[in-house]
Amino acid sequence: MMKKYFILLAGLLFPFCATAQEYDGYAPETLIIDVPTANVLDKYQASFLTRAYANGSIMESLDFGVIPQINLGFSLAVYEFVGNSDDIKILNPDFQVKWKLFDGSLYLPAIAIGYDGRRYGYNHDSKKYMDDRKGGYITMSREIFTPGLNASAGVNLSDFDRHDIYFFLGMSWRLTEWFSLLTEWDNINNMRDSRFNIGAHAYITPSLVLSGAARRIGRGDENERILQLRYVTNF
Repeated sequence: MMKKYFILLAGLLFPFCATAQEYDGYAPETLIIDVPTANVLDKYQASFLTRAYANGSIMESLDFGVIPQINLGFSLAVYEFVGNSDDIKILNPDFQVKWKLFDGSLYLPAIAIGYDGRRYGYNHDSKKYMDDRKGGYITMSREIFTPGLNASAGVNLSDFDRHDIYFFLGMSWRLTEWFSLLTEWDNINNMRDSRFNIGAHAYITPSLVLSGAARRIGRGDENERILQLRYVTNF
């Protein structure tokens, strides 16, 4: 048990030990909660994201700005890592990539395309996930109506075999320098399978963000609360 928590602590502290240069700007908002924005990390930036969610699961995601406008990353989740269960399972690793095609203008939104393989809601008995991966997507983002209110919307193709098209919409509202409210309507294809999520970002420092959210609101026992920590640095 102690070994398990030592591994978790090491994972949380690794970004701070590994940083080569302090990042002194605000962390680019590449995700709202699950909805991808058109923002990308700058070249030589790295983002470390730790998400704790249902069934004692922990997911670690690492993204890099490898060349201008293109990000690459990978993720690894551990099922029932937090708690007293001995039935810990390391899930298959996933990867993500994003390419920002257009920076946006006074009248047009920024545009990015990408692929996100992350899946959530693993069921140990059925060996299936409640949430499919985002898969291939195109997303558009821009500030709307008032300073600090940013919206992102797009379409995604989760499974290339089924060819089902899904839509997503999300907004973040920067109320103060250190706090943002978040809302999303994700996985929109039919009402039953769509997900409504709300949450908030708290900027502990410009490069360190603590977030909390409620996912699948209105879905009864499928409702989920998550907590995540994100750290952006240069390498």
